[in-house]
Amino acid sequence: MADLQKRGNYTPRRVREQRAYRLAVGGGVAGVVGVVGLVLAAVGVIGATVPILVLIVAAICVFLFRRVVAG
Repeated sequence: MADLQKRGNYTPRRVREQRAYRLAVGGGVAGVVGVVGLVLAAVGVIGATVPILVLIVAAICVFLFRRVVAG
Protein backbone atom coordinates (compact mmCIF):
# COMPACT_ATOMS: atom_id res chain seq x y z
CA MET A 1 0.00 0.00 0.00
CA ALA A 2 2.95 2.35 0.38
CA ASP A 3 3.61 2.57 -3.36
CA LEU A 4 0.20 3.85 -4.46
CA GLN A 5 0.32 6.16 -7.45
CA LYS A 6 -1.71 9.27 -8.09
CA ARG A 7 -4.16 9.25 -10.96
CA GLY A 8 -2.55 10.60 -14.12
CA ASN A 9 -4.78 13.25 -15.72
CA TYR A 10 -7.29 13.66 -12.93
CA THR A 11 -8.90 17.09 -12.62
CA PRO A 12 -11.16 17.66 -9.62
CA ARG A 13 -14.87 18.05 -10.32
CA ARG A 14 -15.02 21.59 -8.93
CA VAL A 15 -12.25 22.74 -11.27
CA ARG A 16 -14.03 21.15 -14.25
CA GLU A 17 -17.30 22.86 -13.23
CA GLN A 18 -15.60 26.24 -12.98
CA ARG A 19 -13.89 25.76 -16.34
CA ALA A 20 -17.18 24.76 -17.99
CA TYR A 21 -18.96 27.75 -16.46
CA ARG A 22 -16.30 30.18 -17.65
CA LEU A 23 -16.34 28.70 -21.15
CA ALA A 24 -20.14 28.88 -21.28
CA VAL A 25 -20.24 32.50 -20.17
CA GLY A 26 -17.30 33.53 -22.35
CA GLY A 27 -18.69 31.73 -25.38
CA GLY A 28 -22.13 33.21 -24.86
CA VAL A 29 -20.82 36.75 -24.53
CA ALA A 30 -18.55 36.29 -27.53
CA GLY A 31 -21.46 34.93 -29.56
CA VAL A 32 -23.71 37.87 -28.72
CA VAL A 33 -20.95 40.38 -29.43
CA GLY A 34 -20.20 38.63 -32.72
CA VAL A 35 -23.81 38.61 -33.89
CA VAL A 36 -24.37 42.24 -32.91
CA GLY A 37 -21.10 43.11 -34.62
CA LEU A 38 -22.15 41.35 -37.80
CA VAL A 39 -25.45 43.23 -37.80
CA LEU A 40 -23.58 46.51 -37.35
CA ALA A 41 -21.17 45.50 -40.11
CA ALA A 42 -24.07 44.73 -42.43
CA VAL A 43 -25.50 48.19 -41.75
CA GLY A 44 -22.08 49.73 -42.37
CA VAL A 45 -21.29 51.07 -38.91
CA ILE A 46 -18.18 48.95 -38.30
CA GLY A 47 -16.00 46.56 -40.27
CA ALA A 48 -16.64 42.82 -40.28
CA THR A 49 -13.17 41.71 -39.18
CA VAL A 50 -13.63 41.97 -35.42
CA PRO A 51 -17.07 40.31 -35.33
CA ILE A 52 -15.75 37.38 -37.35
CA LEU A 53 -12.79 36.98 -34.99
CA VAL A 54 -15.14 37.11 -32.00
CA LEU A 55 -17.35 34.43 -33.56
CA ILE A 56 -14.26 32.25 -34.02
CA VAL A 57 -13.48 32.72 -30.31
CA ALA A 58 -17.07 31.73 -29.50
CA ALA A 59 -16.73 28.58 -31.61
CA ILE A 60 -13.51 27.67 -29.80
CA CYS A 61 -15.27 28.16 -26.45
CA VAL A 62 -18.08 25.83 -27.58
CA PHE A 63 -15.56 23.20 -28.67
CA LEU A 64 -13.66 23.40 -25.36
CA PHE A 65 -16.90 23.39 -23.36
CA ARG A 66 -17.99 20.18 -25.07
CA ARG A 67 -14.62 18.59 -24.26
CA VAL A 68 -14.87 19.57 -20.58
CA VAL A 69 -18.42 18.29 -20.25
CA ALA A 70 -17.80 15.05 -22.16
CA GLY A 71 -14.73 14.01 -20.24
